[in-house]
Amino acid sequence: MHDFAFILAGFGVGLIVGLTGVGGGSLMTPALIFFFGIKPHLAIGTDLLFAAFTKMGGTVSLARQRLVPWRVVGLLCAGSIPAALLGLWALRHLGPDSAQAQRVMTTTLGAALLLTAAATLYKALVFSPERAAAAAATRSSRAADATQPRHWSLPVLLGAVIGLLVTFTSVGAGAIGVSVLLLVFPHLPLPRIIAADIAYAVPLTLVAGLGHASLGSVDWPLLGLLLTGSLPGIWLGSRLVSHTPERLIRSILSALLAWAGAKLVLL
Repeated sequence: MHDFAFILAGFGVGLIVGLTGVGGGSLMTPALIFFFGIKPHLAIGTDLLFAAFTKMGGTVSLARQRLVPWRVVGLLCAGSIPAALLGLWALRHLGPDSAQAQRVMTTTLGAALLLTAAATLYKALVFSPERAAAAAATRSSRAADATQPRHWSLPVLLGAVIGLLVTFTSVGAGAIGVSVLLLVFPHLPLPRIIAADIAYAVPLTLVAGLGHASLGSVDWPLLGLLLTGSLPGIWLGSRLVSHTPERLIRSILSALLAWAGAKLVLL
């Protein structure tokens, strides 16, 4: 019965990710901690590999459609991968199941969820289909320099911040990553921004997840159950996305994330 609950949780998170594009870490990690009583270090480590395997399929599909701006992915990875390795070194030094590490993880996770809630609400309120179409038209006129950032250091530095967030919390590569890309690459079309966000999350979550696995912070049977539910959930959500009120769903989701973030910060 408990196994079915994990599969159902994976399905629910996959469905919401398919409908909204918000990363699974901001949903799955708090669900594992609050509803299933999983220790934070195990929830975060397991969710990192859950995200890596889930987004790998999406990256292959997007690459076949030639939507992935690999130069942008490379700049983000140049900051996020070293930062993830630094975060793993810190966790190894502290001990992932130590009281100090658990406190750092839960507080940082709460802050990351609050940031994700704000980014999700911002996208829900600001990015209407009409505005997205107008922005796409403007960007297409400057396609030649679309992969040029406002400054070369910005994607590397912001990628490093996201890399640390993801390593400590499994949250940050979704809504926060898209918001960062929108600010740093203002002329990149939205489909390519989403493709970049999904593609760079794969090596980041894989490195961070395998690092957590080396620390004993991955529950492999749990990972299998979550993926069993999430893969059909993402498939269904991606097909229902055009028939659902996205702004309403994102607004409700931002409220849930804010609640979870505040609860973790105040623990």
